Amino acid sequence: MAQTQMALDSLDFDATVALAAKVAPHVDILEIGTPCIKHNGIKLLQTLRAKFPNNKILVDLKTMDAGFYEAEPFYKAGADICTVLGTSDIGTIKGVIDVANKYGKKAQIDLINVADKKARTQEVAKLGAHIIGVHTGLDQQAAGQTPFADLALVAGLNLGLEISVAGGVKAATAAQVRDAGATIIVAGAAIYGAADPAAAAAEITAIAHGGSTGGLFGWIKKLFS
Repeated sequence: MAQTQMALDSLDFDATVALAAKVAPHVDILEIGTPCIKHNGIKLLQTLRAKFPNNKILVDLKTMDAGFYEAEPFYKAGADICTVLGTSDIGTIKGVIDVANKYGKKAQIDLINVADKKARTQEVAKLGAHIIGVHTGLDQQAAGQTPFADLALVAGLNLGLEISVAGGVKAATAAQVRDAGATIIVAGAAIYGAADPAAAAAEITAIAHGGSTGGLFGWIKKLFS
């Protein structure tokens, strides 16, 4: 079983809150994407925390320096998870892990553009990292890359960490991602680009939670395919 995370990437404050209202009942984690949090600031986190108490919230800070100092206000405002770049200095990563522990929360180390993913994953695991983010970015996806090779590498280390996977995941690939070792499945465009975001979120969550075809939604698709 894996959890589902919905990436909220719009720059529009009200549109982000409205989309979150549609998908929150159907996902485990609401993610405030990097462009979104940069544009809207901590007020958006505070708004989502107040409106959706039953969801975990990840703030995709992608911190690169001053880890403890940058992440602390977001944990204080209600973030359950903050991200720090795996390419940053090890002291920066430790800072985010330390402040996450201070508030009883989690730090996610994002492996995007890390050259030696095996070594960095092993290194941050020793520091007490909670989640490893296997992340194929939008520009990498446009070049045809997928997260599967990196997921296999990280899962194969058997370090006991949670593994988050982001990079073009959709209903058709969610079971493969789950079975390959992901404990958090991140979907963005597959949900917010759907005609019915709530239905798309529910389908992916059904698969992440253990279904092979997305439950009712998958059955309907098969029936009419």
